Amino acid sequence: MNLYLIGALVFWLAAWALNVWLSNLKPTRLTKLLVPLIFGITLLVIWEWVVRGLEVKAVLLPPPSMIWERFISDLSQLGFIQMVFADGPISFGCGNSKLCADFVQTFIKGALSGYFIGCGAAFVTAVAIDRSPFLQKGLLPVGNFVAALPIIGMAPILVMWFGFGWQSKAAVVVIMVFFPMLVNTVQGMQAQTAMQRDLMRTYAASYPQKLLKLRLPAAAPFIYNGLKISTTLALIGAIVAEFFGSPTVGMGFRISTEVGRLSLDMVWAEIVVAAIAGSAFYGVVALLEKATTFWHPSQRG
Repeated sequence: MNLYLIGALVFWLAAWALNVWLSNLKPTRLTKLLVPLIFGITLLVIWEWVVRGLEVKAVLLPPPSMIWERFISDLSQLGFIQMVFADGPISFGCGNSKLCADFVQTFIKGALSGYFIGCGAAFVTAVAIDRSPFLQKGLLPVGNFVAALPIIGMAPILVMWFGFGWQSKAAVVVIMVFFPMLVNTVQGMQAQTAMQRDLMRTYAASYPQKLLKLRLPAAAPFIYNGLKISTTLALIGAIVAEFFGSPTVGMGFRISTEVGRLSLDMVWAEIVVAAIAGSAFYGVVALLEKATTFWHPSQRG
């Protein structure tokens, strides 16, 4: 048997035994960090050695080492990222790095702008629905209808409407994040108990007082759930929209172009950037949730 395959098998057994031993220990921050870290390293090592052992062509599946080399070689051309306040919008200098330019175009311009617009609009709509039973019966079905629209069908239409720039990608992201945020916020607005609502009536509280002191605090975990779900949807929507028309920059554009060139190492490098960006975005929202809802039972140990 190939030495690479034997090494992959031995490494997997050793890592499995180590993770089992760590899992049986008393849970600490270190063990909670080590278990997924060892699991991830094991996947990368097995991927590397199995690909080399079976002599899989890089066109089909490049090894992690090749992806890492392409990733580093591209980032070595990175200039200082700086915001330039000129007559136009804020621009970022990425040097000759394609990964950086794609990240700015897809994540900063398309995903983030659509995320804030879509989540903000969904929050305002949820407050209006909570205030008016008429809107609850009329807007929620419309929101459900919009959520059921296939993004593959809507993306080319929005590109035709808003052009090939980041604006059309932001529009796709707005559609993708609006409904999850709306549903979670509306559900959270109704999370109070009957005793809490009766107490507010006893105090003769107005609707703004009920909203600020009861409904929004009770809905905070639901709102953050919608925000966390939307972090991944925003990036996916921006990348998918770029397949249907974009300038010569962007993660979706780069993936479709490099696949046509059979440059799979660059495709996987783009996937790595997208995974890092999405995970970091989710982590920031999760940390913000812990910092602002520390008082809630869901955040207490």
